[in-house]
Amino acid sequence: MAEVQGMRAKVQRFGSYLSGMIMPNIGAFIAWGIITALFIPDGWLPNEKLATMVGPILTYLLPILIGFTGGRMIYDLRGGVVGATATMGVIVAADIPMFLGAMVMGPLAGYLMKITDNAFKDRIKQGFEMLYNNFSAGILGAVLAIAATYAIGPVVEGLNVVLASGVEALITAGLLPLANIIIEPAKILFLNNAINHGILSPIGAEQAAEAGKSILFLLEANPGPGLGILLAFTLFGKGATKSSAPGAIIIQFLGGIHEIYFPYVLVKPVMILAVIAGGVSGVFTLQLFNVGLVAPASPGSIFAVLAMTAQGDHLGVIAGIVVAAVISFAIASFVLKTSKQESEELAEATSKMEQMKGKKSSVSDVLKDHAGAELAATATELRKETIEKIIFACDAGMGSSAMGASLLRNKFKKANIDISITNKAINEIPEDTDIVITHKDLTDRARAKNPTAEHISVENFLNSQKYDELVERLKS
Repeated sequence: MAEVQGMRAKVQRFGSYLSGMIMPNIGAFIAWGIITALFIPDGWLPNEKLATMVGPILTYLLPILIGFTGGRMIYDLRGGVVGATATMGVIVAADIPMFLGAMVMGPLAGYLMKITDNAFKDRIKQGFEMLYNNFSAGILGAVLAIAATYAIGPVVEGLNVVLASGVEALITAGLLPLANIIIEPAKILFLNNAINHGILSPIGAEQAAEAGKSILFLLEANPGPGLGILLAFTLFGKGATKSSAPGAIIIQFLGGIHEIYFPYVLVKPVMILAVIAGGVSGVFTLQLFNVGLVAPASPGSIFAVLAMTAQGDHLGVIAGIVVAAVISFAIASFVLKTSKQESEELAEATSKMEQMKGKKSSVSDVLKDHAGAELAATATELRKETIEKIIFACDAGMGSSAMGASLLRNKFKKANIDISITNKAINEIPEDTDIVITHKDLTDRARAKNPTAEHISVENFLNSQKYDELVERLKS
């Protein structure tokens, strides 16, 4: 059992790392999608001059951003600069957008830069630091770019072609909907970002460059299956599930945080069949209408999905979402009406999810509040007299940490406490941070990143009791 949990944790960590290179750059993907949708010859507002941006953004800007982010994750700005430089090698070596190549070269370059600095940092004479810093990064970047052009680029291009061909074969054979047999259970294991942004988005961007849209952007982001589950609990659930489901619908369907419906599935594990059926039927409908998005929809909100829908595809996309929700709702309702309710308490379901995911879920903790479960947290005493910056940190720095930061920010505002509160990925915690708030399973990683900061380890990011204690301590 321990080996299985360890392997699951490694998969989650690797998946989080892949998505971590894409998610910070989603804004650039969306910008490219908007420019494409508006200004290409078949767009909403055709403009020949503005349309010339589409190709360079896809070919150069997006891969370089990914390479920079990957290198920076390993070795801060030096790793990012060398990663971006090395990525140019795979870009010029291929005739296709090199997202996959950037995800290889960025981290590799950052790692090699880190090794190089560690080897020479104690040998640099005083006064030659800047000379070493500039020339070491420049030489390594040049060497890696050349190596990528002749060696790594062609290999990655071949792998990319194989993956793209496999996806095309699934689409041609009409088997793409079956991908949701894997995607929906994987979402419950907290691999949704890894699948969507680490795998589907890069391949989808290449398809969108050729066809103007891609259905792959909708495989994971479709909010229909989760909506169906929550609607079923709203009408046929009992106790905490019934009372909390309407609020969860707003967060999931409108806000795009799909994680909120995971505990509802685990209340009745057979519910996984409902989301699988909803996902499969939704993708089948989307494929039937031949629709897609021009860029990733992130988060998976109905607003984001419709905003990124290709011109003329809105009816088909809405149909795919509705069908997914209806099928998921029908099966979930049948399960709720025909099965016993002895395991309705969300606290138990949340515990199951946390064991499977290897970490706490911020949304699940909201549901624990509804279920009446006690909230627990541990915090070290403040060691600094002056607190100027508080950071909430999680894997990606965009989901649960953002929710926690927002909650504490509101509490500080009511208490007239003027302290900066932001959310970051663990790898991006600033050196001048005074307090770092993380989930207890991530505290060691955060402490290693910034050992001088005060670290508060919590069970969940929405623990109002612990935040109230922090407010009182800072006020005094």
